[in-house]
Amino acid sequence: MIKLLHITAVMLSLVIPALSPNLAEAKSPSEEIQQAETYLRNLKTAKADFIQRNGQGGRLTGTFYLNRPGKLRFEYNEVEDFIVADGLFIYFFDSELNEQTNAPIGQTLADFLLRKDLSLDGDISVEDIGYSGKLKVFTLAQADDIGAGTVKLFFTQEPFALKKWQVHDAAGQTTEIELSNMETDIELSNSLFGFVHPDKTSGKTKFNQ
Repeated sequence: MIKLLHITAVMLSLVIPALSPNLAEAKSPSEEIQQAETYLRNLKTAKADFIQRNGQGGRLTGTFYLNRPGKLRFEYNEVEDFIVADGLFIYFFDSELNEQTNAPIGQTLADFLLRKDLSLDGDISVEDIGYSGKLKVFTLAQADDIGAGTVKLFFTQEPFALKKWQVHDAAGQTTEIELSNMETDIELSNSLFGFVHPDKTSGKTKFNQ
């Protein structure tokens, strides 16, 4: 997922909310983690618009598709690049080079979101819970290698829903994906999640399956 999220990079600083949540409604850390874990486990299919930003002011937009477990797709509006996970591998297509690179999902951070038995108390653990404005923020890290980087998940609270995520790697680079107009529990075509290579020289299409 680090490569997935470093097509562009983005910065966003956590800020302290002007008003603290109502203490009477406050959940314990374990309850908050359980709420996030339950939401993510129940997020089976989704489609959303996204904005991808980088620390240099770069900005791309597109459409995000999710079909858990194992599958996702990012399609960009400004470029012909795309990213797709087919259940086994995640593919990155570079339209400028007209080539793809790939990696087993299990060797990327995308595995955390795409795995069937998603857990926030295993090889990926919650290191901190805080706020950025009105968004609740969960900071995740690899339990056995915290120095490898962090993933921050940002949730709206009413309703509780994933709004964006941010990856900060060990080299200090940060990437953010912000979602909008998200639809969940919808039917998605299987064709969205198979890698298709647009062959620019012959006009033919190559499939990974």
